[in-house]
Order: sequence, then structure tokens, then C-alpha cells
Amino acid sequence: MPSLLSSTPPATTIQLESEPAGADARTSVGPGCRTPCSVGVPSTTDFTVTFTLAGFQPLTVPVSPVAPTDPRDVGQGVRFDPSPVFAQLEPAPPPPTKGKKRAAPKAPKTSAVPKEQ
Repeated sequence: MPSLLSSTPPATTIQLESEPAGADARTSVGPGCRTPCSVGVPSTTDFTVTFTLAGFQPLTVPVSPVAPTDPRDVGQGVRFDPSPVFAQLEPAPPPPTKGKKRAAPKAPKTSAVPKEQ
């Protein structure tokens, strides 16, 4: 028989988005997906979402549950800040070149044209 007291907090769905779309979005509380998407997360704890996409710098966004401030919103469930969770991904810098040295600039060639007398 299931217990009426559960140690698992209720889950709430949150939307995850990125620009460009198609990033892997992984929450610090477990679930993840490929953007744009939504996942169920505990509604009582702060967490982070880390967005990764090949060719772009990873980005981690902190997320916090927000208690309703208006009594009319109490029955509406938990909201998160930010919501939706959005990541503007920046292109990754080019990898450093290994072992290649820049060639020193060459001295200008002098021509061996004889002087007229």
C-alpha cells in the first residue's frame, strides 16, 4: 500500500529553449532533452540548466521556483524564474593552433641591376 506521505516533491513542467535550437539541455536535478523541449523538475528546489551544442560555448542558467505573490494565483501551481529557460549560445572560439610558428616576414629582395655610367 503506498504511503500518503511522499518524500518526492511534486514535479512541474518547465520549457527549455535555445538559440540556435537543437542544444542538449541537462538539468542539475536529472532530466534533460534537446531544445526546444520541456521536462518535469521538482517544484521546491533551485536548479541549473546547462545547454551544450557542438561549435558553441556551453551556458548554464540558474532557475528558482517562485511562490505566488497574488492570492488569486495560489491554485495555479509553481512558477519558475526564468520561464521559459532560454539560452543564447555564443560560437566557440577557434581551437588554438599547436606547434605552428608564424613565419618571420621576409626581407625585400634587392635587384642586382648595374648602375649606368
